[in-house]
Amino acid sequence: MPALLSCHRNPIAVVRILGSSTPLGAQLTEEQKRSFADNGAILFPGFISRDTVTEIWRAVEDVQRQWIAEGREKVNGIPIKYGLDVDGRRIVQRFAFANHFSPVLAEFLKDPRFSELLELVGPGARLGINEKDGLVVNHYVNVDGSQFTQMGWHTDSVRDIFLGKRILPMLNVGIHLDDQDPQNGGLRLLPGTHRQSTWNMLFRKKPFMDNRPDPREVAFDIHAGDLTVHDGRCWHRVERSRLTGEASRRRVMYIPIIAGKYTPKSEKSPTPLYHHFQHLVK
Repeated sequence: MPALLSCHRNPIAVVRILGSSTPLGAQLTEEQKRSFADNGAILFPGFISRDTVTEIWRAVEDVQRQWIAEGREKVNGIPIKYGLDVDGRRIVQRFAFANHFSPVLAEFLKDPRFSELLELVGPGARLGINEKDGLVVNHYVNVDGSQFTQMGWHTDSVRDIFLGKRILPMLNVGIHLDDQDPQNGGLRLLPGTHRQSTWNMLFRKKPFMDNRPDPREVAFDIHAGDLTVHDGRCWHRVERSRLTGEASRRRVMYIPIIAGKYTPKSEKSPTPLYHHFQHLVK
């Protein structure tokens, strides 16, 4: 079915759900392209199997063990966010450039279906495997000691402003590793805001500090293995789970699709200014 906005059965918890598209195949369909153009976001169901989800998470845990053992604080200038799991163990809650530390994750990004998404940006588009923050892994869990339970309203394009660059087309591609009932928190987005003015892109909300629901927002009914794509100019947030402990766990990987001048990061790269506000994301 096409990705259409629909009412949720529990309108108190969630106003609207952005319906699922058809699966991502060898090429984008016209309906998929129209849906993305209208909303600035799309959900492709069943991008990977649950067995592949398990394999990927094992690779992420390998990276986590390495970083904790090393006492690593940054990757290519990007701070690592640590926190506590449900059993009190120290975990990584935000990874950057995880693909640089795992051959499994690096190989996964070679899936040819990612290349089909480049069309949504246009000429010169590429996966940002060495740029921005590379393959980011976000691990949300709602327990005492967690440093990552939600993320306030923001646009991804604001990074270009912080870096003194003009805003270029950019998409964030999310690979979801857990089922996410939208009634229990998760990704929220204001559809159509990828067409907003630069002023509204910067000042419609207080970036990262404003966590309040918006009556125009949509949620996503996500299953482990689904893939989402959203335009970096869209306002979006991650709502804190209403649950605690294991039931609150949400793990998602993001890889950007970008255009413009190739700007790879290295261990000599400075920490971008916007990461100095990371303490606002808890």
